[in-house]
Amino acid sequence: MTIYQIDAFTDRPFSGNPAAVCISTGPLDTERMQSIATEMNLPETAFLHPSVGGYNLRWFTPEVEVDLCGHATLASAYVLWDRAYLMPNATATFQTRSGILKATREGDWISMQFPREEDEPMKNSDQLADALGAKTLYTGKNRMDYIVEVESEAVLRAIDPDLTKIEKVHARGVIVTSRSSIPEYDFISRFFSPATGVPEDPVTGSAHCCLGPYWQRKLNRDSFTAYQASTRGGVVKVRMNGDHVFLSGQAVHMFTAEIQI
Repeated sequence: MTIYQIDAFTDRPFSGNPAAVCISTGPLDTERMQSIATEMNLPETAFLHPSVGGYNLRWFTPEVEVDLCGHATLASAYVLWDRAYLMPNATATFQTRSGILKATREGDWISMQFPREEDEPMKNSDQLADALGAKTLYTGKNRMDYIVEVESEAVLRAIDPDLTKIEKVHARGVIVTSRSSIPEYDFISRFFSPATGVPEDPVTGSAHCCLGPYWQRKLNRDSFTAYQASTRGGVVKVRMNGDHVFLSGQAVHMFTAEIQI
């Protein structure tokens, strides 16, 4: 089976978030997909096969299957067009555990229609502040993650979390965000998910399904350019539209390999 490795949410190699994309003629069993994802040892491995109206899509970290993943969806759409599975002007349609997701090409960018994953405010958590080693200005939670705001980009970039403590907070992960000190970006973020086997995710599309509504409330705007401040780093354009969040990014094809099972 052919596997493509793609760097997503970037226009430069060795940055953004790496994902493996496996396209098969039919479904693979869950144990086999998890074994391949563990072998690839990337933040996410995406598995696609043709289905009625598009492609079935599932995402696996090295340890677990997840309900929603932005960068591996972006990588999957990129491969479908780059390898001529789809015509350049066609819409990529995916059936997933989070419903129907769609992607379209807009020049060098790929725009994806994702569900709005708004958080509910919570009392500021001493447990989260202790795990992050930083004062939190806001704490919220959606069906997947916690979101916390810290006072500045400098504080956010300096965070050196206790991942053992974060792993115990009973969520997929913790989104940390602040306003950007750089004019070209509206907000920045980092994402920690040790419970899924990803200590710090380089660029997390699904986290922006929460970050978009959060900053929409705070800034009274619908469109943003965001930066995820991991070591690799990546840019996500975010546009709010009712119950949907449109996430846009670029991608780079790193290499193609063959796996023999």
